[in-house]
Parts: sequence; C-alpha cells; structure tokens
Amino acid sequence: MTKRFSISQLVLLVVTLALAVLWLAPLAWAVATSLKPESETTKLPLEWIGSEITFDAYALVLGTGGIVKWAINSTVTALVVTFMTVLFSAMAAYGFARTQFKGQRVLLGLVLAGIMVPPQVLIAPLFAEMVSFGLVDTWWAIILPQVAAPLIVYILFKFFQDVPAELEQAAFVDGAGRWRVFFQIVLPLSRPVLGAVSIFTFISTWNNFLWPFLVSTDPNTMTLPVGLANVVQGTFGLRYAQIMASVVLAGLPLLVVFVLFQRQIIRGVAHTGLAGQ
Repeated sequence: MTKRFSISQLVLLVVTLALAVLWLAPLAWAVATSLKPESETTKLPLEWIGSEITFDAYALVLGTGGIVKWAINSTVTALVVTFMTVLFSAMAAYGFARTQFKGQRVLLGLVLAGIMVPPQVLIAPLFAEMVSFGLVDTWWAIILPQVAAPLIVYILFKFFQDVPAELEQAAFVDGAGRWRVFFQIVLPLSRPVLGAVSIFTFISTWNNFLWPFLVSTDPNTMTLPVGLANVVQGTFGLRYAQIMASVVLAGLPLLVVFVLFQRQIIRGVAHTGLAGQ
C-alpha cells in the first residue's frame, strides 16, 4: 500500500530539506575550498570545484606538529569543563528545587539573570581576574570561567522540579541523607537530561575560540581552534585553503560525537522540554 502524504507533511518536508541545504552549504563550501589549490581559493568568479583536487592544505596543517597536542588539550579541557559544569550545575539546581533557605528567590533570580548577560560583556573583568590570580597561560584560566553555566542550572532546575518527591521521601524514611539521595536516586533518574547537557557543554567548550585565545599564548596550553588559527595566518596573509582544512579537522570530532550520541541528544531534549523553548 502506497503511503500518502498530507499537504502539511509535504510542506514540512520541503521546509526541512531547504533548511538542511542552507545549513550544509557552508560545510560543503569549506570542504570544497580546502581541496583547491591555494591560488584558486580567491579566484573570480567563484567555483565549487578547482582545476584539481589536492590535499596540500591538509598536509600543511597536519605537518605543523602541534595539532596532536592541541587536540589533546581541547579534549582534556572539554571533558573537565563538562564534568565540572554538569556536577556543580546539578548540585545548584537540586538545591534550588528541593531545599528552602533564606534568600533563595533572590539567589535564583541572580542565577537566571546570568542567562540574559552576553558572555562578551564579561570578558574584560574575567581576564583581569585571571591576571590577578596568576592563571594566564594555564588550563585553569581556560576551564574555570566556562564552568559557570546559568542556563544549565535552569534546565536542571526545571527537570528536578518534576522528579517525584515521593521517591526522595521514601529514601529519607529508610535513613538516607540528602547527599545519598542526590547521588543515588536523583542523578540516576536524570541520566537523559544529564547526557544532553553534557553533550551540549562539550560541544560548546570544544568550539570556544575567543576566551582560550585571550588567555592562552603558550603553545603547550593552546586548544585546537586557537592553535589552528595561529597556523593558518602566515607572513603573506591568510591562506584560505588551510583555514578551511583547519575548520574541517576541528569539526570532525564533533561530528563523531553527534553521530554516536544523537539518540541521547534527542532523548535529553524531549525530557527537558528544550524543543519548545
């Protein structure tokens, strides 16, 4: 039996395909440019395919010798930021959702107000703070400012409010303390949302360029985006084929993460209600 599509389904399919093409076109252009000879990257009129397909840009970027170290730095930084952000945000969100204390509403309001503050506004005071602490050119200068995530606190706060309180009350009756309830009952029940926010945090940390660029001038502490940015800007100006090759190389790990954990992302979005926000 042939399945028939309604008008609304066809419109939705067309819009989805159009958006997919719109989002994939820059990626396709980056890949195509990275495979061109450098002399043809600025040729007019622009062409998708060059006179030949060459991997010289990838060879030059990979031949710098520092890309492996930068990739390790990015991986370690992203994992540490993700772990600390999710743990501390979950603790704060659970405290707001399940405990009562003086000034709770005011403090929660301040946390939520942080969502409305553009990160760029905080760059100058954060940099001055890192300088005063002597943390510039260290991993902690890159990690610590990214751990504070008001949006993650809000997402987990809304989720914890929907966790049945009866489960916690039963554990309290059995003699469990607040910390045991949090780690052994609440967190296991929150695995879908924790998985989603962990993936989002990892991706945003991996992609973060501006802050690591400002606080890291030592090649030993540079993350992958910062290191590649220094590689592709040479004495004779920008080398666009290498820039696009760097973009492709930096994005490959995120593509792998998304392919491997796409189910967790979808489940987490469905559980948190992010799709409607």
